[in-house]
Amino acid sequence: MGAAVFIQTLNEEQNLPRCLDAVRWSDDIVVLDSISTDGTEQIAKSYGCRFYQRPYHGRANNQNWAVENIDFKYPWVWYVDADEVTTPELAREIQEVTSDTMRPEVAYYVRRRNMLFGEWLKHGGQYNVWIARLWKPDKIRWERAANPVARIDGPVGYLQNDFIHHFFSKGFHGWFDRHNKSSTNEALENLKVMEAEDIDWRCLVGRDPRRRRDALKRLSYHLPARPLVMFSYMYFLKAGFLDGKAGFTIAMLKAMYEYEICLKIQELRRKENGLSI
Repeated sequence: MGAAVFIQTLNEEQNLPRCLDAVRWSDDIVVLDSISTDGTEQIAKSYGCRFYQRPYHGRANNQNWAVENIDFKYPWVWYVDADEVTTPELAREIQEVTSDTMRPEVAYYVRRRNMLFGEWLKHGGQYNVWIARLWKPDKIRWERAANPVARIDGPVGYLQNDFIHHFFSKGFHGWFDRHNKSSTNEALENLKVMEAEDIDWRCLVGRDPRRRRDALKRLSYHLPARPLVMFSYMYFLKAGFLDGKAGFTIAMLKAMYEYEICLKIQELRRKENGLSI
């Protein structure tokens, strides 16, 4: 049966050809573009993609709009970003599981291999993170503006093969620009969680890695010295030092990102109290 492919873009003329070359096995590739000003549209259409445009209102908002408004050709959708590559092994596995109509699963989680300096960041907590990327559109919705959380109606499975993520493909400038925007959404989400939700301590010691990671993230919102905690967690506790220069670099960048979130939380709170920065 196979699967449709869904890609979100914003000025991705540099990355899109590599991404599309890796998903030629699907005859229904859908691109949802956030009003690009480069050659993204021309490239997508040259590959025969169905092309939609709508302003960016956050990743979760756009993904929910897609599953509610786009008529995908197949009951299964493989979601991949423009800076990611679907390996041949993973493509075969996707085609295999989506062709088996007797499987009860409505979504599958998969791991990604983040790349930096041409090296796979195998440690530092960068690898064993499961993400819902293969799903039935009527069985999934997302919450949170930044780093959306999938809410799935039905049983899930786990794919054995990984995809490749070139998340520095636009250089450090692109990384900082993207995270400057997402840190604003993270600050807003952090405040919402800190003021309205308690920590689920059971999930912290539970066996489900996704729930445990979510609970750990919520706990981190309440910790002092969050940037230092993030660096220590990634570089020492999760053995990021084993990835050499790349491991040190990503731990520092993540710590800087946490500091950026902390500053924006402080800014938001001061504004709420009528104070200047």
